[in-house]
Amino acid sequence: MNTPESGFKKEPANSSAELTTTNSEKLKNSFTVSVIMESRPSQNQWVDEVWDAVGIVALSDPDDGSNKDSDNNNEIKVVEQGDIKQLIYSGMKVRLYKDECESYYHNLMSPEPGCFIIAREEDAEGNDTGIPIPFLVSLSFDEAHAYLEGEATIYAVPIPAELYLWAEAYIIDNYIAEKRIKRKRTDWKVDTREGNQQNKPQNKPQDKSSGN
Repeated sequence: MNTPESGFKKEPANSSAELTTTNSEKLKNSFTVSVIMESRPSQNQWVDEVWDAVGIVALSDPDDGSNKDSDNNNEIKVVEQGDIKQLIYSGMKVRLYKDECESYYHNLMSPEPGCFIIAREEDAEGNDTGIPIPFLVSLSFDEAHAYLEGEATIYAVPIPAELYLWAEAYIIDNYIAEKRIKRKRTDWKVDTREGNQQNKPQNKPQDKSSGN
């Protein structure tokens, strides 16, 4: 997957390079997106259809995330073409948090940076829907994994260029990657030889006073 031209420099694993902090004004911590879920006929005779997340579309410039009620006012558009049906959930928010910056950093530095769509087969009231309903979009590996342990369904999709550049700027402003320190290897052969020398019995000098 092609990612936008980045300010990150992907250094070798033993590099001590750090991100340079910018002097830009404080960045907003949320971005409005649409999530596209798609169903196709199943090849399994016991299942009628199979659902998957096919992508995310960035809808607006970053906002301050102050209107949290908007997260619960998502519009759903249905698009059907033959046996394929898409549900487009508009008005969802991607939010960034400072304590998740390390996970964002490793995501963006990975070979295929992505967004994680987290869904459950139930509505806001907890009623079974039979289809996956997305309720959260995250850029954090750790957050997605935590929901996975809670039996949610996680879909990974490519990150839009707008989200990549926004998250990159947020990380540069709020996170400094730790330097990797190369550990000195222990020479076990030397240690073994030294141990053998210490454990080797010493020959006692002969007592000549015995007259033998």
